[in-house]
Amino acid sequence: MFEKLEICHLRLLREIYATGTVSAAAEALNISQQAASLQLKKIRAILGDPVFQRSGHGVVATAYGQQIRGHIDQLFALISSMPKPSDEPLESMVRSLSISATDYTQLILVDPLFRQLRARAPQVKLKLSNIESFSLNRRLQTGELDIAFTSSGYVPEGLMSTPLFTEKYMCVSAQALANNAAPLAISALAQHDFLVVSPGVASFDGSASSWFAQQGLKRNVVATVPSFWMAQAYLRQSDLVAFIPSRLMPSAGLVEIPLQKYPPGFQVVAAYHGAMSGDPLLTWVLDIARALPGNASSVCL
Repeated sequence: MFEKLEICHLRLLREIYATGTVSAAAEALNISQQAASLQLKKIRAILGDPVFQRSGHGVVATAYGQQIRGHIDQLFALISSMPKPSDEPLESMVRSLSISATDYTQLILVDPLFRQLRARAPQVKLKLSNIESFSLNRRLQTGELDIAFTSSGYVPEGLMSTPLFTEKYMCVSAQALANNAAPLAISALAQHDFLVVSPGVASFDGSASSWFAQQGLKRNVVATVPSFWMAQAYLRQSDLVAFIPSRLMPSAGLVEIPLQKYPPGFQVVAAYHGAMSGDPLLTWVLDIARALPGNASSVCL
């Protein structure tokens, strides 16, 4: 019979014990007296005992009601002592952490995060994969991924996102484009051949192309690569120019080209499913990510 008892039933009994009246118990639980009376009627049917009987202006427990009171108090004591997810020490946590990230965030964010993870939670295994925007929503929804590091514009609807920082771009090449130290005009920059980074789907277009168009200019893109790592390697062995996130500089073999104007930067975020909001490991990862001096994401430029 006890399996039919619900936590709300036990909570009502506890309040009646404490207050001595059904009406006061109902008020304490923020329910109507009629609802409390109906619950008590159901409790009596389940237990096969009145539990309480009228006495003066209130009620007193029956012999059986007195007998079960200690058990009810113990149940609530056990419930109150249940450990919260955040109570589990990171040092003893045994699980995996699945992260999806761009090549840039893998270097700037995941690399230092992993070092701290090894020191603080040595039994947590890291599963790292490249970002795939088209499958990101599904993988986070199904729990295949715990968290993704990307830019705000790439977070699908229905997911949570925590801003980490705002990144800006630098224009770079393997050689300086001007003999003087004056910032290069955008019209002069547009005369050079460009390399762009386009993860996932190869494209010669991107946000910087739109930015050039807003200036009434069109740049000539001659190569597209899927990662900033490859972009730096290609730039070192060519006369191409490119925009790369500022946290990747300085980079051996590449020279910054000061400009009169720059394309807008982008906000780096951590994306995750709402069901993970209370996860202690995710909370720790977000705290570490916010505190790191460098991070970032993928943008087709």
